Amino acid sequence: MTDTYTITTANRRRVRLFPTRPTKNRLLAGWARHAVTIAVLVVMLYPVVWMVDASFHPNAEIGNDLVPFNGTFTLENYIAGFTASSTLNFGVFFMNSFIIAVLAVLGNLFAATLTGYAFARLDFPFKRTMFALLMVTLLLPYQVTIVPQYILFNELGWLNTYLPLIVPKFLATDAFFIFLTVQFIRGLPRDLDEAARLDGCGNFGIFRRIILPLLGPAIATTAMFTFIATWNDFLGPRLYLSDTSRYTVPQGLVQFVDSTGESSLGALFAMATLSIVPLIAFFLASQRLLTQGIATTGMK
Repeated sequence: MTDTYTITTANRRRVRLFPTRPTKNRLLAGWARHAVTIAVLVVMLYPVVWMVDASFHPNAEIGNDLVPFNGTFTLENYIAGFTASSTLNFGVFFMNSFIIAVLAVLGNLFAATLTGYAFARLDFPFKRTMFALLMVTLLLPYQVTIVPQYILFNELGWLNTYLPLIVPKFLATDAFFIFLTVQFIRGLPRDLDEAARLDGCGNFGIFRRIILPLLGPAIATTAMFTFIATWNDFLGPRLYLSDTSRYTVPQGLVQFVDSTGESSLGALFAMATLSIVPLIAFFLASQRLLTQGIATTGMK
């Protein structure tokens, strides 16, 4: 009797190890979720796909057909886009945007990591008050600070230079990334800090040897969003840059629209298509760094 009960129980446990076959309702629900996801993806990607397809058609055919990949194929729009100005190549705008975006990323990484470490690990007077004031700045719209910033940069003689777009990044002006870094550092065990202090490390040594190598996810997120926001920024360069040779990509795209509202759609779509390539490449690179950072956090 005991042997039979033992065998039966073991068989039941063995049977439970195998997954049950999905029912018809579960299959239908799964197909419905996939169908909705694909439909939303098509709706979101259609404008981008249409723009890319329009960049390979003559101006006369753009807008005549809403079905992508239908019509005459040509590369003249890309040639016209790069040579739209007789004195300036559109590649200059790409180089200007790249320089500003890279320096902005370095500035935010420098300021966010150091400031975040100070608020998360160090003790100093009025720390909580200063952190609260920093968080309050998140509630201020960007438009509120435009006039005082413009007056300040004008007094410093920084107009028509890249300094107003780069220097503030090194001064911890993006409170969101500081908050992100602070919260991430607070999640790291303090035992790592204590072990480093026993080995003779000071505050900077702990930051450089312990905290910074574990900040992979925060660094990747800060770099990714800073690069995308800086590359797409139109208002900042429009305010501070007046020389055409210093224009960024968003300002360069405006050059394809004249004062009468007429525009060269083919060249505009061609340069807009090229302008999203660095964003996609940087996003993919940041995603890999973000995944590696999450996988190795706390393991070294």
